[in-house]
Amino acid sequence: MFHLATIDPSMVHALGWGALIVAVAFALTWVVSVRVNNYAFLDVAFSYGLWLLAPLYLWMAPATGLRQWAFLAVGLLWSTRLGTYILLRVLRHHPKEDVRYEKLRQRWNGPGMFLLFFELQAVLVVIFSLPFLLSAFHPEPGLLPVEIAGLALALLSLGGEALADAQMARFKADPANRGRVCEAGLWRYSRHPNYFFESMIWWGFFLAALGSPYGWITLVCPLLMLYFLFQVTGIPLTEEFALQSKGDAYRAYQRTTSAFVPWFRREP
Repeated sequence: MFHLATIDPSMVHALGWGALIVAVAFALTWVVSVRVNNYAFLDVAFSYGLWLLAPLYLWMAPATGLRQWAFLAVGLLWSTRLGTYILLRVLRHHPKEDVRYEKLRQRWNGPGMFLLFFELQAVLVVIFSLPFLLSAFHPEPGLLPVEIAGLALALLSLGGEALADAQMARFKADPANRGRVCEAGLWRYSRHPNYFFESMIWWGFFLAALGSPYGWITLVCPLLMLYFLFQVTGIPLTEEFALQSKGDAYRAYQRTTSAFVPWFRREP
């Protein structure tokens, strides 16, 4: 049974400081975004958010060992790769804004609603940091088999996501591919292999967190990620704009290729 009274007060203290720091950082990101007239920098802040929290948890933990450093290394590797990838993409397209934020501008009048939206994302960053909080305050030394398996899954999935992004970037870099559907590498077996591997990264972090007390609560991380990918700004929006830009070619791709999990292609 989960009892709030049994939680280490120092862990709650670290979580509170982390939430405050992230809230301030995202408010500053909002200020910059308003100044440069591009809210897509929120995506950069979200991906880099773990750089604010994971080291803080490690610093505030009563002791550090192999577990804490392993979680920190894998978490920051994920954050650095994704954050840098998104930052370069935003800078490459700036001042043109991501279509998601263009749509939000049509719905929201003025930057005030965006500040609330930015702070909501700050809350999500804190939630996604829970595996690293729990591992930082784990009282026992060493790494458990479930933690090794979870971190290994996260690392392998991180490699898969990086490969998918690199294959797409290489495809887009060729002017001859303008208006065509990418079916190279992993994209031949999934329409969204980057999203699939991003999901698996968080299943890996959840599995690894099961080695810590109350690790089960981190189930919220992969479930939230799946919700965003399938219901919010992941697959639905990506498919919508792919159909608008590529038309029948993308419809044919949909008929033959798995939407999420990489799998053998179907007959057209």
